[in-house]
Amino acid sequence: MTVENFFSPCPRGLEALLAEDVAAVGARNVAQVPGGVSFRGDWEVCYRTNLESRIATRVMWRLALGSYRNEDDVYRLAQGVPWPQLFSAGQTLRVYVTAQRSPLKSLEFITLRVKDAVCDRFRDESGRRPSVDTRNPDIRIHLFLTADQATLYLDTSGEPLYMRGHKVAKVEAPLKENLAAGILRLAGWKPGTPLFDPMCGSGTFLIEAVQMSLGDAPGLSREPGQFGFERLKNFDAGLWKRLRREAADDRIMAGKLSIRGSDISADAVARARQNLAHAGYDDLVELRQGDLLTVEPPPGGGVLIANPPYGERLADDAALAAFYPLLGDALKKRFAGWDCWFLSADVRLPKLIGLKAKRRTPLFNGNLECRLYNFPMVSGPLR
Repeated sequence: MTVENFFSPCPRGLEALLAEDVAAVGARNVAQVPGGVSFRGDWEVCYRTNLESRIATRVMWRLALGSYRNEDDVYRLAQGVPWPQLFSAGQTLRVYVTAQRSPLKSLEFITLRVKDAVCDRFRDESGRRPSVDTRNPDIRIHLFLTADQATLYLDTSGEPLYMRGHKVAKVEAPLKENLAAGILRLAGWKPGTPLFDPMCGSGTFLIEAVQMSLGDAPGLSREPGQFGFERLKNFDAGLWKRLRREAADDRIMAGKLSIRGSDISADAVARARQNLAHAGYDDLVELRQGDLLTVEPPPGGGVLIANPPYGERLADDAALAAFYPLLGDALKKRFAGWDCWFLSADVRLPKLIGLKAKRRTPLFNGNLECRLYNFPMVSGPLR
């Protein structure tokens, strides 16, 4: 099989975990950069990363790389790609542009120039041009610009990979699924270890933990035809069918899991229950309504993981400042034996909670810089 160059973006702070994912499916020359991982591999590596990685946001196939000084240089780079060999003129496309320190004045103009280059190549070779669809394109082309280099990618994923298809009922500030999966791994949680999310919202941590417990490949929940690579001329349907069958065969049957969730909001609990049911996991997880400040934890200890409000969902800073000391007291009184992890963008949390954080891991929730704080609540008297 031909070896190609790929780049996979992910939430910043999870690059090392993504590197583990792509290495596990056979990728070579794996290199971490801020916000993602570059690697080399054949199409099986590409398909399996899309199917199996819990951390990747996309998998992008690198088509062209070159230096540039102006829009004409980028146009020539794009027109040099044999687009009609990759997809058909009857398919729709969209061009996305990301730039860091680019001297070009208008990203909208360079987006149009790349689109023109693709369409001109089609017109020259076949007399037909693909049309643009900005909402649901068949083909997604990504241009990445630095100060002097332009890189063109073709997106093999389609919709972002964190869109697993399970979340039918959402809450106001949802956590993306790949960030939730990464936090579970950073916390050292392993299937079989009791897990408790006392601020479960729409159930993202719970669903990801169940998927990990069942060995359920996240890409299996997508309908046929939803991956970008399925729309390319080189799509290997036989290979893809085999990989999906192997992933389905690797699923583990399970009864009740030691995964529990609660939330102070009855509406959030109802939404989490709806999402778990839609995923087929509702019989595996225990859910209840309860306030973290008063809820009794499951017996025996384990890993507590939560994404508490930090200004996004609770606008009143004074209310948050009053909440944190109460949270610290609740953890000290009732959560002995639990390894507690909180994702927050509020830098006041570790001081106001009154506990010493063992670890502070920088992470980004979208563009919001956060920290993953670890407070191990040891059994016995607290010194």
